[in-house]
Amino acid sequence: MFTGLIEEVGRVRRIVRVSAGLQRLEVEAEKVTDGLALGDSVNINGACQTAVQVAAGRFAVESVAETLKRTTLGSLRVGDRVNLERALRASDRLGGHMVLGHVDGVGHVRRLEETPGQWTLGVEPPADLQRYVATKGSIAIDGISLTVAQVLADEVFTVAIIPHTFKHTHVSTIAVGDPVNLEVDVVARYVERLLSSGPSAARKGLGLDDLKRLGYS
Repeated sequence: MFTGLIEEVGRVRRIVRVSAGLQRLEVEAEKVTDGLALGDSVNINGACQTAVQVAAGRFAVESVAETLKRTTLGSLRVGDRVNLERALRASDRLGGHMVLGHVDGVGHVRRLEETPGQWTLGVEPPADLQRYVATKGSIAIDGISLTVAQVLADEVFTVAIIPHTFKHTHVSTIAVGDPVNLEVDVVARYVERLLSSGPSAARKGLGLDDLKRLGYS
C-alpha cells in the first residue's frame, strides 16, 4: 500500500521489450533505492511494480501485458520523468490517502492553468470511472494523492496543485493531451460492490439507510 505522497521524481534510464507481453524498465533514482531490496514494491506513476534489480542509484521492474494495457508504463520513453514512492511501512504516518497502486484506467489532461498560488489540473477520466469521481473525494493521478475540487458538466474533473506538489512531482512536465494513470478511491469501489450485490446481500450488508446513519447523504 502507498499514500500518494511522492518521494522522488526518477528518470527512465532504459526500456527493453523482452517480449510482446513483457517490458523491463530501468529507472534512475537516489532516494527510493535507499533500503529498496529485490522483491520490494515501488509505485511508478501510480502503478505498483516489483523491483527485480536494485543497484546504486537505479532499479529495474518488469511489467506484464495487463499492466502495459491498463497503464501508461508501456508508452514511457527513455528520459521521461516518473513519480516514485516506496511501499508504506507499518511505522509510517498515513498522509495522503490509501493508494493501492492498482491503476483503474488512463485519463487525459484537458487543462493545466496557473493561478495565484496554485495550478488547476483538469482531467477527463474514462467513461467507466466517471461515477467514482466526486467533489472533495480522493483520487490518485500518476500516483499523486489529490482531492477533487470540482466535477464539470463535460465530466472533466479538476484538482488544485500546490507549489510544493508542482515542484516535487512530474506535474511540471505534463501537457494538455497527455495520458495519466488514475486510481479512484477504493472505498467507492467497495461501497458500489456492497450496494449492487442484490437484495439478499444488501439486507445482510451495507444499505442506503446504513450509509445515512454513518453520516453520508
